[in-house]
Amino acid sequence: MTKIIALFNQAGGVGKTTLTLNLGYHLQQHNHRVLLIDLDPQSSLTIFMGVDPDTLEKTPFDALINEEPLFIFKDIHGVDLAPTNITKCAAEIQLVNLDFREVRLSEAIAPLQENYDFILIDCPPSLGLLSYSSLVAATHVLIPIETHFKAFQGTNLLLQTIARIKKRGNKSLQIAGFIPSRFATTNSQDKRTLKAIQEQYGQIGKVYEPIPRLTAFVDASEEQVPLAIYEPKNSALKRLDAIAADLEQLT
Repeated sequence: MTKIIALFNQAGGVGKTTLTLNLGYHLQQHNHRVLLIDLDPQSSLTIFMGVDPDTLEKTPFDALINEEPLFIFKDIHGVDLAPTNITKCAAEIQLVNLDFREVRLSEAIAPLQENYDFILIDCPPSLGLLSYSSLVAATHVLIPIETHFKAFQGTNLLLQTIARIKKRGNKSLQIAGFIPSRFATTNSQDKRTLKAIQEQYGQIGKVYEPIPRLTAFVDASEEQVPLAIYEPKNSALKRLDAIAADLEQLT
């Protein structure tokens, strides 16, 4: 069964896009067929993958609003990409007035599932309709949490949203785990927040080893390549690869 994983947090700057790109790359390194879907109007994943959003003739907007096939770029660093641009802002507004709006992303993905082992969705940093549609379409949700007290506090609201969707919109949705991100080993607040994440959410889902705050991630994004290509010996790669290996075991 294709695993459709929404990387979701209503807060921005928690590393969703970086994780989507890098986990997708590590999964294909494990010989999986991978599709990345950029649903964030900021188009960061599209840009990080080396695609200019301003040149796009089609985006997921066309699939959601006009029910056209999902437009896909093939084989960028070994993975496929459904890119986006600012038109997604208009899509969310227009979706409000459309019939069956919550399942339109699911319907766009359905014809593609046999082509992929993993589909990773980079959700917008909001609790809006695009994120809701992503969670309805997903088999699993993966939650990055910045190891900062304010970001940690907002996670309960996120979990309430997931609970509502599991109650009606997608009863089979599972939590794939929590990824503490942007962790600074020398910062005492980061250490306290990491401990709180482990204690509070460890019973809900797996809490992975924290992803460190590294300028190498930013540099790799500027070069529009995964970290493993930009800096093959970076110590963070072992943690990314371990997460990818765990995602392979999801049922």
